[in-house]
Amino acid sequence: MKIIPAIDLHDGKCVRLYKGDFGKVTHYSDQPLEIARAYAALSVDDLHVVDLDGARTGSQQNARVVRQICTETPLAVQLGGGIRDSERVKYWLENGVTRCVVGSVAVMEPERVAAWFDEFGPDRIVLALDVTLDEGDPVLATHGWTQSSGLSLWDQLDRYSQLGAQHLLCTDISRDGAMSGPNVELYAEILRRYPDMRLQASGGVRDIADIARLKEIGVPAAITGKAMLDGKISAAEVDSFLQSA
Repeated sequence: MKIIPAIDLHDGKCVRLYKGDFGKVTHYSDQPLEIARAYAALSVDDLHVVDLDGARTGSQQNARVVRQICTETPLAVQLGGGIRDSERVKYWLENGVTRCVVGSVAVMEPERVAAWFDEFGPDRIVLALDVTLDEGDPVLATHGWTQSSGLSLWDQLDRYSQLGAQHLLCTDISRDGAMSGPNVELYAEILRRYPDMRLQASGGVRDIADIARLKEIGVPAAITGKAMLDGKISAAEVDSFLQSA
């Protein structure tokens, strides 16, 4: 199982939002590159980077920082936020990013994303299908989680499973930044329905025990942001977990 640390960028700084709310920002560092370097010193291989400004507006405003992280650390960077056309996918894949994470366009334009599978390879594209729960049913959100699409996660995944998608990142938005534990039931259901999808679970991870629980149900990768930034998951715990995996 992989542990993938997360760095969220807003105005060039490392921040965290509470449940995706831009009005509830916690500032962590003016030097996100230094945080990435610290993560690179661990046993992790991957880093999840989100351009929050890009996710909200579609205009990527943190490109310089992303390029620095790609060129000055050995981490395999997956980047999301504002990637909505093939030109941006091509640019980032040619400039150090290992995988592009696509959210709003993946919800609204599956045919366009399917064309990217053909052009760039499905292993280079991560679907970010993030949800709110409506009477227990997962409904997809878009535009930096500021809008609801009204579309069902299950309907969209049925479609993508036929289109050859390989990587899925799914966040229960109600858990994100809340330190309330991951939605294990949701991820177990995803794995039951789509056993060949390489799932990245995101949202709510509090400690290393939560990651161990996700591993128990077969989740291939867990993304953790706030827990690592707040020291709730230590470097020693990450290294010990990965070495025993």
